[in-house]
Amino acid sequence: MTYHNDATGPDPKKIEKELGEFLNKKFGGSVKILTPSIQPQQEIITGTTPKSGKKKLIDFDIKPSELISYLDQYVVRQDKAKSVLATKICTHFNRIRHQETMNTEPFKITGNIKSNILLLGPTGIGKTYLIKLIAKKIGVPFVKADATKFSETGYVGGDVEDLIRDLVKEAKDDIELAECGIVYIDEVDKIAASPNVIGAQISRTGVQRALLKPMEETEVDLKVPHDPVSMMQELEAFQRTGKRTARRVNTANILFILSGAFSGLTDVVKKRLSKQAIGFSASLTHARKENELLKATRSEDLVEYGFESEFIGRIPVRCVLDELTQKDLYDILKMPNNPVILSKRLDFKSYGIDVVFTDEALEELASRANKENTGARGLVSVVEEALLPFEEKLPSQSVGQFAITKQVLITPELILNDLIQGNDKERYEAEYNHALALFSDYINDYITKNWKIFSIRHGLTLTQIRTKMLAQYYTAHVMEIEDAVKQVKKFYDNVKEMELEISRNYALNVVFEEDAADFLIQQFIEHNASTDEILSKIYTDFFDGLNLIREKTGKARFFLCKEALTDHENYLNDLIRKEIK
Repeated sequence: MTYHNDATGPDPKKIEKELGEFLNKKFGGSVKILTPSIQPQQEIITGTTPKSGKKKLIDFDIKPSELISYLDQYVVRQDKAKSVLATKICTHFNRIRHQETMNTEPFKITGNIKSNILLLGPTGIGKTYLIKLIAKKIGVPFVKADATKFSETGYVGGDVEDLIRDLVKEAKDDIELAECGIVYIDEVDKIAASPNVIGAQISRTGVQRALLKPMEETEVDLKVPHDPVSMMQELEAFQRTGKRTARRVNTANILFILSGAFSGLTDVVKKRLSKQAIGFSASLTHARKENELLKATRSEDLVEYGFESEFIGRIPVRCVLDELTQKDLYDILKMPNNPVILSKRLDFKSYGIDVVFTDEALEELASRANKENTGARGLVSVVEEALLPFEEKLPSQSVGQFAITKQVLITPELILNDLIQGNDKERYEAEYNHALALFSDYINDYITKNWKIFSIRHGLTLTQIRTKMLAQYYTAHVMEIEDAVKQVKKFYDNVKEMELEISRNYALNVVFEEDAADFLIQQFIEHNASTDEILSKIYTDFFDGLNLIREKTGKARFFLCKEALTDHENYLNDLIRKEIK
């Protein structure tokens, strides 16, 4: 399908005709296009969506140190990567915000270079996880793709532009928001031209060249040529608005982050260093570890590896991630927000089974994963393999909880049989309660260490009592710490809402003191109480007494402490004697 596209844009009638022919060929006469009999006056629009006044695209004021603190809750080690990513990404989006807040027309630096980032490191060390966390935190559109996907299409580059179109979809068709997005391309080392392979060279270098313009600045047309769906969308927009719109995305502010394992790059670096070294220092070069050699990478090494110099020039920021040790793998499993353990807890929770991992079990799993030599990815494999028999058999039994101990991992058949047969119930129950208490203490300590971050971020003062309640809520539910804090904050807000509700409905100004607020939060957590249930209880217990005091004294403001809620009769009797006297 082709159509003429001159300065005035495609002719809607030609589009209708070609679409009609396509639909007739595809579906026979069962599908037809309905068009208005009178076409509205045509209007041609170029560029992005017209701007009717200045629109604030991103509400971004995060500082690098704040983003690093956030990443510390999810990612073990990788201090250098956290620092580089947090700093450059925060700077990138703060620059966009700064341009938006200018009263005058934003200036543009000639030859402005974006801080596109290249991450180097072996598989399974958290490159993708880091980027996803950052995109989630800052709330900008984010798309991910593997560079190998583009190799299949050769040097045409159509798929490269599809990344930008996907950003618009992620932004819910908001082009200006998509222009502030993040594109993450993994396995970028796979598009390096290998000196030993002849056939794939055009494809690989072609993909590099296709990425050059988007990585710097270009206009990407959202309409895909010769795509019937795209043509139908254009025709639909024309019928709806009477305007022919050429929708394009400018990539000037789209940040590109690329990553790869770069297997074999250390050989290139070692070769260069060996040429520069003389005598004894040459032997030291060969003795250097792989990670140290990666950190010594220069642009010339990447060019030698198979990248074009123009491509490497578009990625000014580079960072090498650390390899993970067995201790690191254990620390990952131990973190409250790690998705491996949370996911497995959720698997069992979906069958109504509560599980808790002991430290010894986590150490055993980390040891097994370390032998896999696939970084953090190995954790998922060993956890699934170890617990699959329990996940298969226990949902059909009456088991509601059990502790995953080291013994469970070493002798799974024996433990599984005991649980199914109901052998040693008291022992297994004691194991679970002990493990749960230790886990709760650990979460309590974790929140205590980070209370300031959580308090400021969510506007909730985390006292010792609230920290304990938060740990209790987290251990009883499968969620990240952040979500648990949000939920406890919601319970606290519910208490404040109840004060307003009492004021509106009963003309009584009731204030719950902090210990009373904590008591009510506890009712939400422990008894799953609703706001209506608590309000009904308060009305039953207090309305007559407080209303009597208001009629006798005119006083309408009352402070309720925890003792008042737990023993309302004595509280009211004392208050009535005091106020009426």
